[in-house]
Amino acid sequence: MAGYIFRRILQAIPVLLGTTFLIYFMVFAMPGDPLLALFGDKTPNPALLERLRQEYHLDQPFIVQYFLYLGGILRGDFGTSFSGEPVSAILARTFPVTIRLAIMALFIEFVGGVLIGLVSGLRKGKLFDASALVVSLIFISLPIFVIAFVGQFIFGIQLGWARTTVSSGAPIQDLILPAFVLASITFAQIVRLTRASVIETQSLDFVRTAYGKGLTRRRIIPVHILRNSLIPVVTYAATDFGVLLVGATVTEGIFNVPGVGRTLYQAIIRGEGPTVVSFVTVMVLIYLVVNLVVDLLYGLLDPRIRYVK
Repeated sequence: MAGYIFRRILQAIPVLLGTTFLIYFMVFAMPGDPLLALFGDKTPNPALLERLRQEYHLDQPFIVQYFLYLGGILRGDFGTSFSGEPVSAILARTFPVTIRLAIMALFIEFVGGVLIGLVSGLRKGKLFDASALVVSLIFISLPIFVIAFVGQFIFGIQLGWARTTVSSGAPIQDLILPAFVLASITFAQIVRLTRASVIETQSLDFVRTAYGKGLTRRRIIPVHILRNSLIPVVTYAATDFGVLLVGATVTEGIFNVPGVGRTLYQAIIRGEGPTVVSFVTVMVLIYLVVNLVVDLLYGLLDPRIRYVK
């Protein structure tokens, strides 16, 4: 097990380097001068502009900028944004909010999707199954901003159950509605994936053997059917966690969530290379760790999976 984890860490190094290099290159290749955007319609002092270029190493070639950035990462220095605020401070302020929102959304979509998908698979062809498929198809078809605006109107304005925007500090109670909105589309995908996996697992020999031995459905469903059906669902949920971290831009914008998505979008518009690359670096690290944890969970879900040389 330790050897497997060590090999996965070694495999993550080129992934991390390649990702940061590509992102840094794309930010570097963006047209326009990001420093000029800071002054708006005003004409900056040439001496001040030159000093800022030297301070942010914008007068250096691309490859020099990239290696300077990597050196800072190894020292724990993520650089400074064009507004003068350390990127590490921006990360410390925004990432906890988005991670909290992503975990809430993941919990909603996983628990709700697995339960509905399990019942739908066990009742294939029945009214519940047909209703679940129709509802999931509706959620998949609707754009996320439509679901967000409808949620705000119904639960925030009409019923008054939730705030339409997130207040300062992003408390848990303010994130409930954005979490449901963020989870809605992937929730529908998990319902359909769990349903298909349960239907397939029910037809396998070991399930029929369990019924032949006289085991009760209360024992067979959670131990034999659900447990073996969760492997593709867990894989999808782990992948979706990374998507939730970076893909919450629209939801965070609509609900005024002070998280990663909105901050990253603003940094891209302003061409702030250190901020963009630092955010992406941290998200890639989280994504790699989550995938490693999921790989280790496979051994618990399926005893046939073992990590050996």
